[in-house]
Amino acid sequence: MDNILVIGASGHAKVVIEAIELEKKYQIYGLVDSYKPKGIKLFDYEVVGTEFDIKYLTQKGITKGVVAIGDNWDRHLVQKKIMELVPDFEFIKVIHPSSIISPSAKIGKGTVVLASVTINTDTKIGDFCILNTDANFGHDSSMADYSSLAPGVTIGGNVDIGYCSAISLGANVIQGKTIGKHSVIGAGSLVLNDIDDFKLVYGVPAKEIRTIEKGERYLKL
Repeated sequence: MDNILVIGASGHAKVVIEAIELEKKYQIYGLVDSYKPKGIKLFDYEVVGTEFDIKYLTQKGITKGVVAIGDNWDRHLVQKKIMELVPDFEFIKVIHPSSIISPSAKIGKGTVVLASVTINTDTKIGDFCILNTDANFGHDSSMADYSSLAPGVTIGGNVDIGYCSAISLGANVIQGKTIGKHSVIGAGSLVLNDIDDFKLVYGVPAKEIRTIEKGERYLKL
């Protein structure tokens, strides 16, 4: 098995680590995190440096990894920084073995699919997305790069989710709707209408609450 790096060493990284271990395609060499001291451990894996150390780690043959950061915009920023520092670094997909994925689904690089996720026929999932525990992604739907589904989300058929948008815990989006880029659907919401770019919506049915800024920390909203 190839040795890989897990970029991130917080709660989301724990879930990704377990999925990697169960998938049995890669061996984790260590963790990379800019905010955790070198040498501390998450499970049995040490933080071996920051993203600035990846260049030196690739010289040891560690040329692959996954960004295990839950916030969409933060994940985007870290991935872009790594590509600036180490253009040849390869980002892997992580697919939990309990997930159910249609053979016609297309899944981009760096995307993480976690436990009990269902991905239905003719779906298109971009790069560096997250489909979290027990999410259900409907047929002919699409997720743009850096978008995410939180645990328990249900997406109907023919839904388009925009760049860097987040569908929060337990939310439902009915068939045929479009979610714009950099938007956030609040936990437990029911989306019955299209959502514009840069919008925070929640409720049953979901209603627009306000405009949000690019990179706003939606996990703390």
